[in-house]
Amino acid sequence: MPTALPRVAWIGLGVMGSPMSEHLLKAGYPVTGHTLEAHKLDRLAAAGGTPAATVAEAVRGADVIVTMLPADPHVEAVAYGEDGVLAHARPGALLIDMSTVAPRTSVALAAAATAGGKGVRVLDAPVSGGEAGAVEGVLSVMVGGAAADFAAAEPLLATFGTTVARCGGHGAGQTVKAANQLIVAVTLQACAEAVVLLEKSGADLATALDVLGGGLAGSAVLSRKRHNFLAREFAPGFRLDLHHKDMGIVMDAARAVGAALPLGSAAATLVASARARGDGGLDHSALLRGVELLSGTAS
Repeated sequence: MPTALPRVAWIGLGVMGSPMSEHLLKAGYPVTGHTLEAHKLDRLAAAGGTPAATVAEAVRGADVIVTMLPADPHVEAVAYGEDGVLAHARPGALLIDMSTVAPRTSVALAAAATAGGKGVRVLDAPVSGGEAGAVEGVLSVMVGGAAADFAAAEPLLATFGTTVARCGGHGAGQTVKAANQLIVAVTLQACAEAVVLLEKSGADLATALDVLGGGLAGSAVLSRKRHNFLAREFAPGFRLDLHHKDMGIVMDAARAVGAALPLGSAAATLVASARARGDGGLDHSALLRGVELLSGTAS
């Protein structure tokens, strides 16, 4: 007789959380979800999930609890509040935080989950791939925590991730995600600068980007953001506001271990500048607008 799939509580049904939870439903997992937006709960119900009015209602009796939230304060509020996860999760439940937060936040959460006999197991499991990756189910999932807990979670994570790997102990997933966001920010800025150089030099931009994409300069960033650069369309797949938050995590993590990040510091400043100009709601490929402004070609 086949073993029943674990009961999942999903907290946070935003741009990433909704399609990810729907992949679980398609795979047969029973999912109870909670979020603050009523229409997202309607979407969950339409996909076959069970809406919950509160975090406590969602997590009660769940085998696995997944949180996918915007930032550290949201994770802490959901985890530690009187109506939160740790107050209502059953002993032995597995909490998988897929939000992007500081490594120290994940380490503290793992410690709190075992304190006082709570007995909740924790993994930090941030993702890379953006909205498109979440919809297509091809995310990269970087995990920190105990090996046995990762083994238990891996089949579930594989429903929406094509690269799923344990990177070390608690906080390691978040450290790898910080490195990911560092690379993406620096690469986006380099691509933006190349676009302006090419256009001001009179090269055919579409052809040039194709050639660059086929050589050593090729990257997932260039491939996924090619249309944004060509069409100057910056509908958010991943908002600059969020990348600004993530670059704060990068710099904080670097200070904690004494790592010098010269390019990372410059990229963090440029992301902050774009946000200060009012571009925070745009896709992070809108870093191009800053290069155009400096180059005198802004429209």
